[in-house]
Amino acid sequence: MDDLRVPPGPGLPRGLTVPAGELVEQFSHASGPGGQGVNTTDSRVQLSLDLGTTSALDETQRARALERLAARLAGTVLTLSAAEHRSQRRNRAAARERLAELLREVLVPPVPRRATRSTRGSTRRRLEAKRQRSETKRYRRRPGRD
Repeated sequence: MDDLRVPPGPGLPRGLTVPAGELVEQFSHASGPGGQGVNTTDSRVQLSLDLGTTSALDETQRARALERLAARLAGTVLTLSAAEHRSQRRNRAAARERLAELLREVLVPPVPRRATRSTRGSTRRRLEAKRQRSETKRYRRRPGRD
């Protein structure tokens, strides 16, 4: 098994390399394509990476990945499955490709929000709506003694 390479992109100017020793692959019988061979070959691949201990990520990247993938993690371990192909080799490649794509998406830094001013029209509409509401409530009051 080779190292997993994530190509350069936003948030990863030099790309990323996950050492092969940190990836854990498990194989099992897959449902789906393969006919009777499905029952005899271990073609489904589960690829796991412990984001909490991997040497591929720096602390900022690790925190970003753990936060964004929190719903998909078991502790700090991310696990992906691939069973869409008949052969184990193609499923291994699919799982690694999916992991690389997921890491690239997760490690993109957040785009800072740019502060904008409200338009003159939106301010006018907001104040007009407040005036209208105030008037509606004023008409609901008990008439005063004049």
